[in-house]
Amino acid sequence: MTAPHLFSPLPLGPVSLPNRMVMAPMTRARTSQPGNVPNALMASYYAQRASAGLIVTEATQVSPQGQGYSFTPGIHSEAQVQGWRGVTDAVHRAGGRIVLQLWHVGRMSHESFHAGGLPVAPSSLSPDAQVWVVGEDGVGRMVDCPVPRAMTGADIRAVIEDFRRGAANAMRAGFDGVEIHGANGYLVDQFLRTTSNHRSDAYGGAIANRIRFAEEVVAAVAGEVGADRTGIRLAPFITQRNMNCPEIIPTILQLAQRLDAAGVAYIHLAEADWDDAPHIPEDFRHALRAAYKGRVIVAGKYDQARAERILGQGLADLVAFGRPFVANPDLPARFAAGLPLAGFDSQRLFGGDARGYTDYAAAA
Repeated sequence: MTAPHLFSPLPLGPVSLPNRMVMAPMTRARTSQPGNVPNALMASYYAQRASAGLIVTEATQVSPQGQGYSFTPGIHSEAQVQGWRGVTDAVHRAGGRIVLQLWHVGRMSHESFHAGGLPVAPSSLSPDAQVWVVGEDGVGRMVDCPVPRAMTGADIRAVIEDFRRGAANAMRAGFDGVEIHGANGYLVDQFLRTTSNHRSDAYGGAIANRIRFAEEVVAAVAGEVGADRTGIRLAPFITQRNMNCPEIIPTILQLAQRLDAAGVAYIHLAEADWDDAPHIPEDFRHALRAAYKGRVIVAGKYDQARAERILGQGLADLVAFGRPFVANPDLPARFAAGLPLAGFDSQRLFGGDARGYTDYAAAA
């Protein structure tokens, strides 16, 4: 048998993918206000990129409490559901497939999103990080996150219900599935790590306890949409935001075994994408494959050659591309034809209008 490559088709649960190129989730902050409502501009943006084997949307908060950045979309109001329906209809008309990334930021937030109150987290520990907030003057700035308040048992149950409701709303909005954001220092990830989770109850301490929240969120979401339409994003080698947990690798691998037992469609492995990021050891990739038999997506500064290599090694089933898809809406066609890639405007990533968003041209 020939090794898989970027243009090999692949079934992902009940969805047939024509290629193995995934558009990675990327926060773009283009919603309509008030209400963080997806709009026609967003529909155009995603539809332009429908040739991806799969689109994963930008992270989308499951509740007002789950918001941590200005103008990010939600999936908790009827207006948001209908806004997202416009996006999914546009993508499907263009022949694409799209899943919604469900998000709760936890402590990666600011008091301005909580009526002057505090964000919530597993424990009252600072992330020592900043979030992007647009002030009353209309200007977006990076601002410090406050120390959060520790979640009660009732808080935990409420957030799990928010994820369930968000998944149900995603199906009403026409998505092909959902991805739980369990990476990059946000709420699910905060429960997984000893550096952010100092709880002494059933959700803290031993690995089995620290993965419990993730398991319960997965069960709630899969109960709504089906495990075969459920994915989760994990980031074992991310260390920023006070997340450098010495136990994260065995924790992730134990969680992967539980996800395998639950029949989750895929794990989306977010690898660090900055220049001096830690190398992902090959033994971890093999250990993940041994623990989890479903599909594995990898993301993190992949180019075409590196993507083909990891697919050929059998260490991933799909490869996600972020910034290349921003500036190259026809990225699969460019790869297929060996065309050069356009660069993106880093000053227009967050907020704004069509500039740096839907005005990138396809190759002639």
